[in-house]
Amino acid sequence: MQFADRLNNVETSAIRELFKLLGKPGIISFAGGFPDSAMFDVEGIREATNKALDEEPGAALQYGATEGYQPLREQLAAFMQAKGALDVAPDQLIVTTGSQQALDLLGKTMISPGDKVIVEGPTFLATIQCFRLYGAHLISAPVDSNGVDTDKLEQLIAEHKPKMVYLIPTFGNPSGAMLSLERRKRVLELAVKYQTLIVEDDPYGDLYFGEAPPPSMLTLSSQVPGSRELLAHCGSLSKVLSPGLRVGWMIAPSELLAKATMCKQFSDAHTSTFAQATAAQYLKAGRMPATLAHVRKVYAERALAMGDALREQLGDAIDFVQPQGGLFVWARLTGANGKISNGAEFAKRAIDKGVAFVPGLPFYAADPDPSTLRLSFATADVARIQEGVARLAQAL
Repeated sequence: MQFADRLNNVETSAIRELFKLLGKPGIISFAGGFPDSAMFDVEGIREATNKALDEEPGAALQYGATEGYQPLREQLAAFMQAKGALDVAPDQLIVTTGSQQALDLLGKTMISPGDKVIVEGPTFLATIQCFRLYGAHLISAPVDSNGVDTDKLEQLIAEHKPKMVYLIPTFGNPSGAMLSLERRKRVLELAVKYQTLIVEDDPYGDLYFGEAPPPSMLTLSSQVPGSRELLAHCGSLSKVLSPGLRVGWMIAPSELLAKATMCKQFSDAHTSTFAQATAAQYLKAGRMPATLAHVRKVYAERALAMGDALREQLGDAIDFVQPQGGLFVWARLTGANGKISNGAEFAKRAIDKGVAFVPGLPFYAADPDPSTLRLSFATADVARIQEGVARLAQAL
């Protein structure tokens, strides 16, 4: 068969391929990027489902508006307002099939073959694949523990004049980094200065372990005149409620939303109205704050356990910043005392010892660091985390 030329720019997900190796009995996986299904609020979702069917069965089971089920749009606007984005209105967002569809819609509406797009180095693997599928030339901006280096980012924007800049400012995947308040404002100022669209992807912002992170760039945009019209904000219920619902949203300037809505009509007509009605009832019931408090507590314990175990078991052979939120530890092998320093080779050895993680190479659009790796603490309890890290030590 003669497939579309655009497929030459992408390859299958390294993470999905890794999952094929996880069928071995007794394997401990730090590879996934998903939440722990044991913490899903099954009872709350069941009640929300029943209410959706009791109160508006016709709407819940029928075709719906491409922009989204209106009661959910209202609940999501209120959800964002409660986090400080006070001026978000229901008609300023569209509901997407997970926030990943929002990225696909941005690719469809914004990227022509050869367009330059700046992403973080490292960044979300699916974003690299998605934007490349539409022909983007990806440029990598370096990240440290405070998020993207805004001085370097400005240099790259000035030099390349990108179509857009994609960032995960809060507990990024895979870096776990949190963009500082000062840098968030600077990014918005750069958007205005260079008239460049900023995409703020925020699936992890509610998963903080101590103090709440700085306000989102969406919230801060009210302090930087002109920045709101150059900002697209993507959100999701996948990491905090249920990925199976596939409910995400995008807040963006009206012109961009209109184009994205048109493209969404071509792809899926609308996100499942049944899932949307369930999510709307769940948010309306007011269960989300308790759900978030529970998952934050559990993930905080697991993140601490993983950090402690890595320091104790691997010592100076590994370097990382203790995560303050999200689902991941992003680490670098130092090669100290002659230990292994290549993440991909370490991953192969680790599988032989019965533990899995994702080497860092696929998360880079350019200039990859082969010594890096991503470890997820989300789906293993403390005992399995400790056992898994002990196996990693054996694989060094």
